[in-house]
Amino acid sequence: MTDRTITLSASGQQLACKSGHRNLLEVFEHHQVEVEYQCREGYCGSCRMKLVSGEVRYSEKPLAFVAEGEILPCCCMPVAHIEISF
Repeated sequence: MTDRTITLSASGQQLACKSGHRNLLEVFEHHQVEVEYQCREGYCGSCRMKLVSGEVRYSEKPLAFVAEGEILPCCCMPVAHIEISF
């Protein structure tokens, strides 16, 4: 899998998503971006954020409700470049 970029809508900051990261939450932690979370497994939904553009793939279907246009970074990875808002 190639490296991907995550753009944060509010700041325009771009984060490199390396193949060694297991999920988007790890990418945020690697770049010292604070994201609210609790379970790290897709159960609680507290890390929910808006997917502005792009596509993500889930390692497992999350149990928390995910509305159209939302993602749970604790259990997904971008397919290519994405832009998110939180």
